[in-house]
Amino acid sequence: MRVLIYSYNYHPEPIGIAPLMTELAEGLVRRGHQVRVITGMPNYPQRQIYEGYRGKLYTTEERNGVTIQRSYMWVKPKPSLIDRVLLDSSFMFTSFFQALRGWRPDIILLTVPPLPVCVPAALLSWLHNCPIVLNVQDILPEAAVHVGLLKNKTMIRVFEALEKFAYRTAHTISVIADGFVENLENKGVPSSKLTCIPNWVDTSFIRPMSKEDNAFRIEHGLDGKFVVLYSGNIALTQGLETVIEAAARLGDVPEIAFAIVGEPKAIAKLKQHCEIHGADNVKLLPFQPREKLPEMLAAADVGLIVQKRNVVSFNMPSKTQVLLASGRAVIASVPSTGSAAKAIEKSHGGVVVEPENPEALANQILELYHNPEFAARLGRQGRQYAIERYSFEQALTHYEALFEKVANLPNVKPAYRFSVDKSSS
Repeated sequence: MRVLIYSYNYHPEPIGIAPLMTELAEGLVRRGHQVRVITGMPNYPQRQIYEGYRGKLYTTEERNGVTIQRSYMWVKPKPSLIDRVLLDSSFMFTSFFQALRGWRPDIILLTVPPLPVCVPAALLSWLHNCPIVLNVQDILPEAAVHVGLLKNKTMIRVFEALEKFAYRTAHTISVIADGFVENLENKGVPSSKLTCIPNWVDTSFIRPMSKEDNAFRIEHGLDGKFVVLYSGNIALTQGLETVIEAAARLGDVPEIAFAIVGEPKAIAKLKQHCEIHGADNVKLLPFQPREKLPEMLAAADVGLIVQKRNVVSFNMPSKTQVLLASGRAVIASVPSTGSAAKAIEKSHGGVVVEPENPEALANQILELYHNPEFAARLGRQGRQYAIERYSFEQALTHYEALFEKVANLPNVKPAYRFSVDKSSS
């Protein structure tokens, strides 16, 4: 098949949906499919266009057999509401013209958010007479409203209209957790349109490794310590202040050390919080190169998932699968009714504590510190669950089967069908 992946983020961006879509695209190529990716100039999480891509309207490159077609977008390091509108709008317009340059796809995989890209994708679907599989990573505007990111009533109505449009124009909707299914069914989306394919992890890349002679531990003075690690996005929904306050409570246990790895500007803000609470047992570190990710995860005794209590229940951090695959115990400071909590409980790979409760988090860390055999057992159980439930090859097979099924279904009126030789560009 010829698969067009419409994804706002892609390699070389290190976290979030970018690594997932990169793995999916390259996996499809390895299985004999042709893949084009429509994406923006890389900018996440710094929200600055990467060097080498600045000042360009369009660029096309090839990596591991995937054709990557990038387009300009308006990016500001600290975006206001207007900046966010300009960002989404700029990508919506520029990406459409970039998507027209290339072969006709058999299927379009569209990832959201951002929601506005459903408009050019729907137009491409009509022009090329090919179906859209909508991959929903988060449900907007609901999630943004819930945490206070979106308050403007006019913008909320616009995004609600876009959300309905996206669901209506998609031929199939793939979601990443069961909670999404219930949410969309309650909004009137037919259950026949929905399929659940969890986000995955490459279990051959992310794997249990020894803590002995671990370069990450040695480099950052963590050798011989019981290391509690948080790595990933640091934004309004996480509330990393809880981790710092928990660390301050454990300051009298010198064997316990914390490492928080994230985007430098966010790390700088957390440094002030460490100083206020006297949390000198916290190492604040910049993102590591992706090839060092397995080693960094192996440096930990405990991996953290952190969310604020007002995060909507269906939200599922992509780090969940990664931490489980690493073979280390997980502590999830997350809402107990949410998708992340349910995944950790089902895996038996970790424990869930009340979100935004530093004392509960500190007590749970201390319990695992005093019970290393229990922590090791949690790690083994989590690893096994990741292999059984979240392996990349399994997810790739599910997507491949879904694409083949959807591509063979009639999707538009015969009057709109174009006579196109699929063997030609």
